[in-house]
Amino acid sequence: MSAPPEQDFTWTDQFLLGYGPIDATHREFVDLVGTLLAAPEAELIHHLDAFAEHAESHFGEERDWMLATAFPAAQCHIDEHEAVLKSVHEVRAMLAGGGHADTCRALARELARWFPRHADYMDAALAQWMAKRRLGGIPVVVRRGSAHPAEK
Repeated sequence: MSAPPEQDFTWTDQFLLGYGPIDATHREFVDLVGTLLAAPEAELIHHLDAFAEHAESHFGEERDWMLATAFPAAQCHIDEHEAVLKSVHEVRAMLAGGGHADTCRALARELARWFPRHADYMDAALAQWMAKRRLGGIPVVVRRGSAHPAEK
């Protein structure tokens, strides 16, 4: 039996980027990773399948937006998504083949570590690009209960 997860990963306004479709998909991403971290061992494969399905759709939607709008950093962004999906599919195959739950939990911990940085840099740029194209400008994002590090 594997050790219980040590990390809690839940949605916070810190993840808001100001483009509704991306924010909604990111909330689902965070919820699914949080579920993977907390799920009982017997349910891990089910939750990993749900996450894989989400990631394929999520990353595919972003890829389509980037390509349709000639987003300048599209290939770098797409490559990063493909690397994540490769890891997810490898862990899924290991788990299905009788692999240890610890590998799946390690993946979930890595996704929780990876996501905030990816969202802050790559997805924030895409969200601004999409908002500017759709709305003519970049939206102001109000994050409840958080202060900029310079304001602390």
